[in-house]
Amino acid sequence: MIDRQRVCAEFIRQAEIDSPSFKEAAIADYLQQRFEKLGASVEYDDAGPKIGSERGNMIVRLKGRKAGDPLLLSVHMDTVTPAENVQPVLKDGIFTSAGETILGADDKAGIVEILEALEVLKEQQIPHVPLEVVVTVCEEQGLLGAKQLDFSRLSAKRGVALDTTGIDIVINRAPAANRFKVDIFGLEAHAGVCPEEGISAIQIACNAIARMPLGRIDHETTANIGTIEGGLASNIVPRKVSLKGEIRSHDVKKLRRQTELMVRALEEEVARATITIKGETRRAAMSLELHEDFPIMQVDENAEILQIIRAAGEALDRPQEIRAAGGGSDANIYNGKGIEMVILATGMDKVHTVNEQVSVEDMVKVSELLVEIIRRA
Repeated sequence: MIDRQRVCAEFIRQAEIDSPSFKEAAIADYLQQRFEKLGASVEYDDAGPKIGSERGNMIVRLKGRKAGDPLLLSVHMDTVTPAENVQPVLKDGIFTSAGETILGADDKAGIVEILEALEVLKEQQIPHVPLEVVVTVCEEQGLLGAKQLDFSRLSAKRGVALDTTGIDIVINRAPAANRFKVDIFGLEAHAGVCPEEGISAIQIACNAIARMPLGRIDHETTANIGTIEGGLASNIVPRKVSLKGEIRSHDVKKLRRQTELMVRALEEEVARATITIKGETRRAAMSLELHEDFPIMQVDENAEILQIIRAAGEALDRPQEIRAAGGGSDANIYNGKGIEMVILATGMDKVHTVNEQVSVEDMVKVSELLVEIIRRA
């Protein structure tokens, strides 16, 4: 049923359209035409102006040929950089980029697979429930589009996001995450003449970091300090340093506990950093920006959407591996809004690098699986 040549042609067309985060207008215009040609209606929400993107999230609706609860399909239209003048090359059945750019298979492979599945549904007149397709913007910038998605426009309560590496893999669990930025303020002084009159913000940060459990905390939890910036010169006791970090966990209690441990280490080291100069006590200070980056994703193994996917895989003699992931995606946001969403692998590989690739065979297989999922929904 799957038209291999059509899959190739569609991927080439999309890959050649530059679509880095915040600059999605060209790919949005193209996709709107493609979906409308398939008989779908297309609209945009107002996320674009809120996050500084050229477009809002695209919401596509396709009427069903049978009664039933609608099924939601999700992908994102933006790519990471470098993404200017992408030239896709097909060799031995595998797409790569010709130059020093990403390919854009993340997430254009998923978009191609959805479009091909819709083409087959139309050609074969396959009965299916109403479909909603959301194509988000700025996913690669911290899920910005999904976080601003107007969920009041959606009626589906179950769905599939196409956005992970590999083939015949389904992600049903992913961690929640907190992110933070801390500015530590000490006291500037000449490092060679009067260092005792300074409070080193870098030293405070180092002392705090040394107390923090970091890396793999347990099988469900990770923590990281990703950046540290501060100081002006080697002969100046540094007045200010900035830290950025994150905590992830599949257990919200562990997430909260690890976050509290790291914040407490910072607060206590700042409180200890005091000096007295000419009878006056000088103290360090800090400011903290802490926020939830994305909510937890935990779809039960017996959920209806997973039963549908398993049945589709069995029909094709391709058992689907259901497993957890360590990263966050738009699916976390959907689940946080009460939509039972799992993630389907698209075949993309080596993403976020100039060595990114995807095979035609894998895109064909995912398109075929998607047809079976929609047929059974």
